[in-house]
Amino acid sequence: MVQLGLVIAQYDKHGEVIGEMERGAREAAADREADIVDTVSVPGSYDTPLAADRLARRSDVDAVAVLGAIVSGDTDHDAVIGHAAAQGLTDVSLDRDTPVTLGIIGPGMSQDEAEARTDKGASAVTSAIELATELEQ
Repeated sequence: MVQLGLVIAQYDKHGEVIGEMERGAREAAADREADIVDTVSVPGSYDTPLAADRLARRSDVDAVAVLGAIVSGDTDHDAVIGHAAAQGLTDVSLDRDTPVTLGIIGPGMSQDEAEARTDKGASAVTSAIELATELEQ
């Protein structure tokens, strides 16, 4: 059984995007008989690499799935946040030799586009399980 850490960036300007992503992630884990051993909530996507690193250090965590949403604003701040988070999570995965999957939707999307992509929470968990299983062999 794969044991997962889950990081959830709570920043969601207008609604239930993050809640829907988390529900989908938990359902995907249950469907694949994976165990979410710990969940860490952070303020926003920029904050996810540190939490993912803490989870990836644990001996009872086989993989980490990270969920978040970056909705466009009036500046290019969303792109800066998205790139920083993606690079930070890549670094964690390589430094810890632990799968860390990117379930952060955006940047550059509208609220409607974010609401249409809530299935990416389940996709991040599924990818984490598959990668952990493949690398274990």
